[in-house]
Amino acid sequence: MLKSMTDLTTIKVPRGLRERIARDASRRGVTAAAFLAGLLDSYEREQRLAAVGRAYAETPNAGYIQESTVWDEAAADGLIE
Repeated sequence: MLKSMTDLTTIKVPRGLRERIARDASRRGVTAAAFLAGLLDSYEREQRLAAVGRAYAETPNAGYIQESTVWDEAAADGLIE
């Protein structure tokens, strides 16, 4: 969260990129900073999930993926109990 003007900095980006950021932020009704923060949050989440996926794939217990697939299918079967 921005505490004061001294918390601000400038980054240099090509004019076309700055315009794209401003346009897309405006479409979402947020500031350019909030738009960029959201993109970075999404990217970092994607990276964490990819790391988890790689860790599971490298786990010696390959049966885990098969078992979790069965549980996922059971959870999506629409049954209440």
